[in-house]
Amino acid sequence: MDSAGLEATMGQPVPWMDILGVRIHRLDLDQVIALLELHLADRRPRHVVTVNPEFLVQAQRSAEFRQVLDRADLAIADGVGLVWAARLLGYGAVPRVPGVDLIERLASSASRHGYRLFLLGGAPGVAEAAAGALTGRHAGLVVSGAYAGSPALEDEAAIFARVRAARPDVLLVAYGAPQQDLWIRRHLETLGVPLAMGVGGSFDFISGRVARAPAWLRRAGFEWLFRLMTQPWRWRRMLRLPLFAWLVLKQRFRRGLAGETVVCRREVSSPDVQGSGRV
Repeated sequence: MDSAGLEATMGQPVPWMDILGVRIHRLDLDQVIALLELHLADRRPRHVVTVNPEFLVQAQRSAEFRQVLDRADLAIADGVGLVWAARLLGYGAVPRVPGVDLIERLASSASRHGYRLFLLGGAPGVAEAAAGALTGRHAGLVVSGAYAGSPALEDEAAIFARVRAARPDVLLVAYGAPQQDLWIRRHLETLGVPLAMGVGGSFDFISGRVARAPAWLRRAGFEWLFRLMTQPWRWRRMLRLPLFAWLVLKQRFRRGLAGETVVCRREVSSPDVQGSGRV
């Protein structure tokens, strides 16, 4: 996170943790929304990443992707694997902020404050369907654009034209990792959108195209199992989870050998955003 950039709008410390060399912030959903509202009021372009174990495994193989994640203005723990890793590494209880829940809350906030959303990515028609679902659930919400597009170079001009014409305050990009966040980082200043966030497959869930796990199963930490059962083609991607666990165990072992203890890691935050728990 760019500490200097945050100091202009923030005053309380935001706790963060280091998992596999990536800085991830320890905020619950309410705190994240409060911080994003401050970012939107500030109007400077910000990049938010929603990090899960697959991201961190990919980041070990790509220095560019790891740097993009580590330098994001806000890195959110999206994935029960990060909750497990935080406990193992000594950070204590860490709240998980699922990307779908974050989008719904952000849409609710946008409807109250008059912020405009643009949905970019997903399969053809999915962004439009997700936009319709969000406007149906959040009265007064303005989705100023929805477009599948792609992260390909030849699509950039068309996307830039659409986004500039729509003048959104929030750009949600669903190209999947690592493409979505590499794309955002390359074009954040050019687009001039106050808040850009990679959201993976969230449009599928929001639109109803893909069923989400029941709430009780999500609370139990087994959403990944439900997704595997309903989308068996994901089994190859699930192989990254044991690798993630092994990498985290190695990090814990190295810390033990070095005699390291978890220290308080905090950055300047908003008066409305309180750090939670021990870091």
